[in-house]
Amino acid sequence: MTHLTLYTTLGCHLCERLEALLDVLHGGEYRLHKVEISEDEALMQRYGVRIPVLVDETGEELDLGFEPQRLASWLAARGRLDEAAWRRLQAGEGDPGNGGYDTAKTPARSGGRRYLG
Repeated sequence: MTHLTLYTTLGCHLCERLEALLDVLHGGEYRLHKVEISEDEALMQRYGVRIPVLVDETGEELDLGFEPQRLASWLAARGRLDEAAWRRLQAGEGDPGNGGYDTAKTPARSGGRRYLG
């Protein structure tokens, strides 16, 4: 299982878009830990204009992960991209971040569950 951290804040529509894309494009199970940056001045300084920022288990950060190509490349570099889902998204079968992804066409994932923290 992959452990990811998302630096976010309440009402961040780009963060919601990243989460929707992550749910579709991540191959396998993952746990997403959300960190609210507005409650910490240091986090506000570091991430305030960069959110959403997705961080992997090694501390590697992804800015602008709400852009499908950037997220797909980042996941692929970690061996965690669901290639079939990426091909469907590229073929124009909807964009989950814009509410257009047809989940009825999405096959069940290996293990069948997504974990949110």
